[in-house]
Amino acid sequence: MTSAATAGGGRNWTFLTNHGHVLLAIARDPTARLRDVAAEVGVTERAAQAIVADLEAGGYLHRTRVGRRNEYTLNPAGHFRHPAEADRQVGHLLALFAETPADDVSSRP
Repeated sequence: MTSAATAGGGRNWTFLTNHGHVLLAIARDPTARLRDVAAEVGVTERAAQAIVADLEAGGYLHRTRVGRRNEYTLNPAGHFRHPAEADRQVGHLLALFAETPADDVSSRP
């Protein structure tokens, strides 16, 4: 048993949702294929597609077709959805985990 499982009482949980993990994976590589994002996050490609659709509908990212691939532009000014954090922008989370200043996340190539 891993120390993470032991520390959590044996139950497997994380602080970030799959939506958060997908957003961070795209922040790290805005031209990543969804199959690669899915593998990094540990979900199916279909789940990654649904999450990206949710994030796009929520205004957290914009998808642009470039040739045969997609390129994503993130919106760091988007606010968290939960009322407890609704006054905070997701750019701060992106900057923390993607090692990119919050203001630069949307302008990445």
